[in-house]
Amino acid sequence: MRFGIEPQLARAAAQLPVGPQWCYEQKYDGFRAIAFVQGDQLQLQSRGSKDLTRYFPELTLPPGRYVLDGEIVIDGDGSNQAFGALQQRIHPAASRIERLARELPAAYVAFDLLELDGEELLQEPFERRRAALERLDGIRRSQLVCDPAAAEQWLEQTEGVVAKRLDAAYAPGKRTAMVKVKRMRTIDCVVLGYRPGVEPESVGSLILGLYEGDGRLRAVGHSSAFTAARKRELRRELAAFETGARGSGEPSRWSSERELEWVELRPELVVEVSYDHTSDGRIRHGTKIVRWREDKQPAQCTVDQLQ
Repeated sequence: MRFGIEPQLARAAAQLPVGPQWCYEQKYDGFRAIAFVQGDQLQLQSRGSKDLTRYFPELTLPPGRYVLDGEIVIDGDGSNQAFGALQQRIHPAASRIERLARELPAAYVAFDLLELDGEELLQEPFERRRAALERLDGIRRSQLVCDPAAAEQWLEQTEGVVAKRLDAAYAPGKRTAMVKVKRMRTIDCVVLGYRPGVEPESVGSLILGLYEGDGRLRAVGHSSAFTAARKRELRRELAAFETGARGSGEPSRWSSERELEWVELRPELVVEVSYDHTSDGRIRHGTKIVRWREDKQPAQCTVDQLQ
């Protein structure tokens, strides 16, 4: 098996599939990686076929000749992972990588075995591949359960669940054998401002904020899931709340200084948003407006909702 194989993908679903052919594991919040082990040498391939090996010098796997599918993670609180710390590892400076490897070491969690001792296992059903993985010593493996009730606990406590068909072959680059169900949460946020849209007189995204314990209003993310018509409507609706000031920087990681700018609003509007993940005190992705909350005071939108 050569470097560059596409990892098997998962299709999104709102509920866990149920049946005797399904098993479940926790959805990890890390970097998907194929691990190639040849003797005592380890090479790590990203989902996009990039070589990740140099960024994780502390990672080792038992010597042998095998290929794993899994996730590079940095353990956080409880059963969750610290994705923000993991992102810092992709850095050009070797000295920084070495320091972070000592301070916040990563781990490799295997959940599939693709090749063993030169024998490719892609056509074997997942049940057999997983059984072979269980027989390998010294490898950290994902927990696998067949009871959907047990998997539901992960939906309440972690980023979500991945369901896999026990009878399915490994399908590189396809979404036929795995299903992912993300944990969806809601939070009430103050609308700090908006970023102008590409179309004139439109809103590109809303800047969302929460109050800290000291009363400071901090940007925690943004939402841009609007139709073209709604973007034009929002521009007219928000005009009365504009302060005349502009913000920049923290609300997002846009690529240019022009794109960084956003229009400040008086902190009087509250929206309920759904999201599927947070990192370093920010809503990272999957943010959608659920409803406007005229019944809630902005001061009630506090950061403890993220806990």
